[in-house]
Amino acid sequence: MGYFSLYLIKDGSNNSFSFVRKLQEFELPYVSVTSLRNQQYKIILRKSYWDTSYDDDVMESRVGLNLLYAQTVSDIERGWVQVTKEQLRQLKSLQEKVSKKELIQLAQTLKYYGYLKFDPCVTDFPEKGCQVIVSAGNNELNFQVKLPNEHMKEGSFKVTRMRCWRVTSSVPLNAGTGSPNKSEVRLELAFEYLMSKERLQWITISSPQAIMMSICLQSMVDELMVKKNGGSIKKMQRRSRSSLVRRSDSQPAIKSPPLLDSPDSSREPIAKLSSKLSSVSLRGISNSSSANDMSSDDFHGNYAFEGIGDEDL
Repeated sequence: MGYFSLYLIKDGSNNSFSFVRKLQEFELPYVSVTSLRNQQYKIILRKSYWDTSYDDDVMESRVGLNLLYAQTVSDIERGWVQVTKEQLRQLKSLQEKVSKKELIQLAQTLKYYGYLKFDPCVTDFPEKGCQVIVSAGNNELNFQVKLPNEHMKEGSFKVTRMRCWRVTSSVPLNAGTGSPNKSEVRLELAFEYLMSKERLQWITISSPQAIMMSICLQSMVDELMVKKNGGSIKKMQRRSRSSLVRRSDSQPAIKSPPLLDSPDSSREPIAKLSSKLSSVSLRGISNSSSANDMSSDDFHGNYAFEGIGDEDL
């Protein structure tokens, strides 16, 4: 059970769906869906880990193998996994033979295997107002960006290079009345990324799924820290309330990283750092006077953050 979680999704057209959020341990799935009073919302079961090496543990169980196989076939059919014509032919041949383990092993070699794909949204990188499709997986956020000149570019942002991130919301005012227009709530995920040695830059994604993206980032960090401390999903005896990842009683609890102050809206988007960056010593940033910025409690510091040394350049 520790390898899987329930997710709330919203059905779309052409057999597509959008992730809304991961259900919490205390939630009753039936109540969560029926309270929305909309038949478009459903619950799906999906693996909740990012490291594909855990697939071997899951496939030791007949039930786990079946679940992982069903998810893999579904992701391929939806186009979430990038395949060539020859690879697709091999996958269909394995599916016809019901060679579940072999199909999964082949899929593991394909691009975007195990990624969560989000709806098209907008980012300010590399240029403001760019259309982007964001995918989460392999301890990174992958960007497929459509530039204003209609050219497509792709790039990835490793979670170990994100110093911190936050989710903000804004509600525009109705024209004429000056009252909040709650039907048009805007959500943004912003993360501070180590672009190169001594160079940090804030990158913002405007998406209704910003909270789900933040949850993905946090679970990636939690999983990295569990492995760093010598733990694993298989050996864990009880589940963490924050990340649904179990930890061994012999391992110390992973404490929340220190919180950061809000960034100053008037500062430059690129900040200078000392040449040596610690993965756990996060420096505070001056308070902002901007009404749009959130309080320091809304920041997520990153314990998995790693500095770039000369050998990485």
